[in-house]
Amino acid sequence: MKQRIALLLLVAVLVAPLLPVAAQDSLIESVCLVTDVGRVNDGTFNQFAYEGMLKAAEEFGLDSTFIETQSPTDYEANINACLNDNYDAVVTVGFFLADATLQFATENPDTYFIGVDQFVADGPENYVGLQFREDQSGFLAGALAAQMTESGVIAGVYGVDVPAVVKFRHGFEQGAAYVNPDVEVLGVYLSSFIDPALGSSAAAQFLGENADVIFGAGGPTGSGGIIFAACPADNCEGAAKVIGVDQDEYYSTFGAGETPGAENLISSAMKRVDSAVYVALEVLVGGGEGWQGGSNIIMSAENDGVGFAPAHDSDVPEEVTAVLEEILAGLKDGSIETGIDPVTGELLDMMPEATPESSG
Repeated sequence: MKQRIALLLLVAVLVAPLLPVAAQDSLIESVCLVTDVGRVNDGTFNQFAYEGMLKAAEEFGLDSTFIETQSPTDYEANINACLNDNYDAVVTVGFFLADATLQFATENPDTYFIGVDQFVADGPENYVGLQFREDQSGFLAGALAAQMTESGVIAGVYGVDVPAVVKFRHGFEQGAAYVNPDVEVLGVYLSSFIDPALGSSAAAQFLGENADVIFGAGGPTGSGGIIFAACPADNCEGAAKVIGVDQDEYYSTFGAGETPGAENLISSAMKRVDSAVYVALEVLVGGGEGWQGGSNIIMSAENDGVGFAPAHDSDVPEEVTAVLEEILAGLKDGSIETGIDPVTGELLDMMPEATPESSG
């Protein structure tokens, strides 16, 4: 009998470490994502947020779904649909959903809310904002453009002037000045994130003003601008160089090199929305340690939350990329600052110091 008991105890000891223990600590079993106006395959932060949620759902065994917003008037109804279906966590994508997300988070303290591009100050403990240093990735894009321009004129096609877009624009302008203060920088905010034709029209105007590097930061509107600039009227040779935004637009907007003008895409200003959403859900699955309830998770150069994409098929000299790597290292260790408020995107009373030698 004693031998049998001892054997059973030995089996228990050997098997116990193999039993799943993390799952019982998880604060959530399901997650629902609500996009801004657009789709989960639109090549914007909607898609990036969805991919982050999907990765977390697959790795942690979460029940997941998504709702694609057709109109701003649908924000509240879409969030409410997630709540009516009893999802444990709700991810809302975009600055424009902030008010509705705060309202529902306050009214539903037992549900966790994750707001992409939403700044949370003294909010409820079940609500966290995902903030990004778009000024840093924009800074890198501007430094690249200033090195690659031959005409001395570069431009940006931007969406609505929400803080994220303001940070991209001012970052682009500051980065260009950091490398070459003599470069002329043009730019325009547009009234929509989902109007590629409007973006194309703005890009055409900038081409007419001699801009030869164009940055697009405004969802499909910005993408429409760089598609046109990279190959106007199907004449890709001698077209402008272009820079994408959020994710690597070589794979999305330019079809992994299949879309005309892909050879003129010199980089994208990366913003790892997918990583941020994944990290926030991972924290909840892990029991909540590190959950920044009532405030924000900040994704920056320091934690690889922003950066720049490879040149792919374009002809970007190695020495140009080396300057970008040097700047990125400075942004990571704090020796280079963008001179931009990391929350509002407004310019501060300072300019970045220690300009590296330009290669362009």
